[in-house]
Amino acid sequence: MNKERREKQTLQCAGQSLERKAWKRLCRNSMARIGGVLFLLILLACLIGPFISDQDYATQDLIRGANPPSLENWLGTDELGRDLLERVLTGGRISIGVAFAATLVALLIGVSYGAIAGYCGKQIDVMMMRFVDVVYALPFTMLVVVLTVTFDQKSIFLIFLAIGAVEWLTMARIVRGQARNLRTLSYIEAARATGLSHWRILRYHILPNLLGVVIVYGTLTIPAVIMLESILSFLGLGVQPPASSWGTLINEGADKLDIYPWLLIGPVMFFSLTIFALNFLGDGLRDALDPREKDL
Repeated sequence: MNKERREKQTLQCAGQSLERKAWKRLCRNSMARIGGVLFLLILLACLIGPFISDQDYATQDLIRGANPPSLENWLGTDELGRDLLERVLTGGRISIGVAFAATLVALLIGVSYGAIAGYCGKQIDVMMMRFVDVVYALPFTMLVVVLTVTFDQKSIFLIFLAIGAVEWLTMARIVRGQARNLRTLSYIEAARATGLSHWRILRYHILPNLLGVVIVYGTLTIPAVIMLESILSFLGLGVQPPASSWGTLINEGADKLDIYPWLLIGPVMFFSLTIFALNFLGDGLRDALDPREKDL
């Protein structure tokens, strides 16, 4: 009886899909679970919070002025009497929104570019990757300054353009290396021998096998983009008042740290928790999608 039960369990495990096994490994990772739940809560708070709140991030109350956290204003108010929690949640929309948009563009460009370079190889690969090296050598901050001067404005679109212009480079290098390894495998040679076009081989054989790498890198790129956007806003090259991102709020709080410390504590808390949550989730996805990982 026990032998039949073990055989049945073995057959069930053998019939499980790779996606199901990866999901089980991810669920067993406690830090990844905590990171995923925490990021989801922060995302929902940023999306829904401003709609259900009776405060407005741009409404000023000079009579009230700057006040520490209280039951009415959980994170306090700034010098203009604006509710800080409302400003943090609204700023989170901008920071996270820019991060998702820039990451999506980076994945689309980087995956396509890297897959073509890695699959084609030879001179095409050399020329395409030399272009990546040249763009990589450009200082990121200088690129943003040039774009700011060229367009003579500071907007969310400009931040998105600047970050998207550099974030796809790393993805292209990673995908190119994976594609170079895949193109030498026997099933790719068999696909060529049957007369499949290069486009069909890329679409149906190369790109699906890169999905795990793309998911993991995309998850880890989002916190990197949030940090880049915050750095730009901190330097005064990002979102301009009355709009605010986490970077601009941290910049304002740092200027008044000695007088109103709560202006820095609130934005830093949300920013740090988001970065930690996404990094924990990304690490968990990396381990879950690792084909060398064995189920316990």
